[in-house]
Parts: sequence; structure tokens; C-alpha cells
Amino acid sequence: MQHWPDHVKNIVKLALDEDIGSGDITTDAIYGGSETGSAILVSREEGVLAGMDLAGYIQHQVSEAVSCLPAMKDGDRLTPGMAIARFEGPLAPILSAERTLLNFLQRMCGIATRTDQYVNELTATRTRILDTRKTAPGHRYLDKMAVRIGGGTNHRMRLDDRFLIKENHIRMAGGIEKAILLCSGYRKRHRLKAGIEIEVTSLDELKQVINCGVVDYVMLDNMSLDEMKEAVRQVDGRFQTEASGNVTVERLRDIAGTGVDYISSGSLTHSVRAMDISLLVDNR
Repeated sequence: MQHWPDHVKNIVKLALDEDIGSGDITTDAIYGGSETGSAILVSREEGVLAGMDLAGYIQHQVSEAVSCLPAMKDGDRLTPGMAIARFEGPLAPILSAERTLLNFLQRMCGIATRTDQYVNELTATRTRILDTRKTAPGHRYLDKMAVRIGGGTNHRMRLDDRFLIKENHIRMAGGIEKAILLCSGYRKRHRLKAGIEIEVTSLDELKQVINCGVVDYVMLDNMSLDEMKEAVRQVDGRFQTEASGNVTVERLRDIAGTGVDYISSGSLTHSVRAMDISLLVDNR
């Protein structure tokens, strides 16, 4: 059984509290509480499974008397009608946990499935897909876990993971070189191992970064394909390159063709469609 960090436990508790309230009155009215049986998690469409361990954890928060028997594991490919897992035990807590369990599982499967689609588009290239911090509030750990299950690579989890100098930081610092040197000095004073990344929107800005040096990554934001290709040529391996902005699955191969190391896409997590999964009581 996976050990979940406290903030994941907290959002699961919050989700169960907001869903169940003072009690599941419909289930309480229909079931006397002693009925036992089983229910099956069923996939309704093609996709990638993510969050199986979490589903079991959520069910156990409602009742430890329910057994979760997975038929599949995270990363497995799903097809319509495929049985994902079986829950056995008292039926009342199985039904009470249903909506919360599915809300988490469907979102994670949706993220893993979309990530897998993006990764497949880049199979013949050396470019890797990155997520962003555009995650559902409180769900970042799980959202990024789903990205990894789908074959993607995590960017920053939090603001303390990496320096990322963006347009407003540059304005506040008074220029690109000043912003870089301030971050470099801060890293040295505080003995941090965090990398330094800077966002540029033009080849002129990139030239300033190259002249200054120090950085580990450069984000090429909303550049044309020709500009990105020239940027990669000018960087010449000095630091890692990341393409960002106007990223769609249709453009992935063209962007990768510029030679960038990474492509980041907020759409992996910020507007994902939940996968269609059902929980059905087995009447056999």
C-alpha cells in the first residue's frame, strides 16, 4: 500500500466530508447496513489507468471492511468494458465512497491519457514533454503523479524547486542580466542546488542570456518555429531548452523538430477531460 503525504490525505478527507455530509441518506434508506456483496470498477473508454492505489485508499477511509482487489495497475491501457478492480464487503460504504473515488480516479486517468497521447507524438524525437504548475488547487501531487504515469516529465512541483525568471521578475529586477545575477547570488548565499531557468520571448533577449551565462535552462516562450530553431543553434548546448506557449498535440512534432530538449504544456492538467469510469454493483 502506497504511503500518501499528509496533504493528499487532507484533500481526500475534505472531499469525503463535502460529499457525504452527515450521512448517505439514500443508501441508508435502501440498505440495512448488513448487506454484503461486490462492485466492479469498469472503464467506458480507451485510456491509461492512473490512481488505482488512491482509489483503494479512499474506499478504506470510508470503511476498512471493504477489500479492494485490483485487476490492473497504474500505467495499464484501458478499453471499453474492461474491469479495473473489484470491491468486496459491506455494500453501503462502497456506494457512499463511489462519487469521491471516481472524481479522483477519473481526473488522474484523464491526465495520464492525455499525457500518453503527447508522449506518443514525440516517440521518434529526443524531446520530452513537461507539465506545469497549472494544476487543480490541492491536487498538484496527484496531477503530477498522473503525468508521470502517462510517461511525461514533471517540471517544478513548487516555487522552491527551481528559479524561474519570467517577464515580471525581469521588470522588477530592471533587466535580464540583473535578474539572473540576483538569482545566482541568492542561490550561492543560501547554498541551494536549485537550477536557474529564464523565459525569453525573442532572439535579442536570448543573446543577453547567453552573454550573461549562469543559467541552466532557457524557456523559449511563444516563439515561431524558425526562431526556436535559431535559438537552439545559438544556445549550442550551453543549457537546456524548453519550448512553451501555443502548444497543441498537432504542433508537437514540428516543435520537437526545432531541436528543443523539452516542450511544456499546461493543457496536460489545467483543462483535462475526466475519463469515463463507472462503479457497478455486481448482482450475480
